[in-house]
Amino acid sequence: MLLHWSPTSPYVRKVMAVAIIRGLDGRIEQVPTNPHLSPESLLAHNPLSRVPCLVPDDGPPLYDSPVICEYLDSLGDAPALFPAAGPARWAALRLQALGDGILDAAVPRRASAALPQDEGRQAFEARQQAAMRRGVDALEAEAGSLGPLATIGDIAAACALGYLDFRFAHEPWRDSHPRLAAWLDSVAPLPPLARTAPQG
Repeated sequence: MLLHWSPTSPYVRKVMAVAIIRGLDGRIEQVPTNPHLSPESLLAHNPLSRVPCLVPDDGPPLYDSPVICEYLDSLGDAPALFPAAGPARWAALRLQALGDGILDAAVPRRASAALPQDEGRQAFEARQQAAMRRGVDALEAEAGSLGPLATIGDIAAACALGYLDFRFAHEPWRDSHPRLAAWLDSVAPLPPLARTAPQG
């Protein structure tokens, strides 16, 4: 399998964490890709010019990270990260949406910081920052239910918080969210996170 990959993308990190848990990382060829340049090699597989994008050995390209993660979870015989239909599945998917939602606010917010800060840009910044803050507050309220990367929800939450530590260290969240910080510290040394920690 081929994966269009960026070393600092939290969405790529989520996919690779799933691959490691499923024992599939050795089957994935990581292709360094800068989606901001819209290279033809990426556009041939993803018209949206976004990473991650997975090209399976026997099927069409897959994007974006929730789809890729669920596809990887269908391979191999490790315990499922996406629970079967029922309350546990909805809980995991909702938690994944919360983690991804924090990233959906954080990633474009970081990109916009380099642009002229007119009134519209400042309003966008404030809205995204508030969404990030509320998302982390919601995770703190659920910290007791987070586990050792046993579901896609755990993985998404960990990747989101890791991205905040990586890119938004100037807006510390840990002191005001002690249970969440303790949980992240407990899972950060596990191979799926330790081996995918962003560099640079």
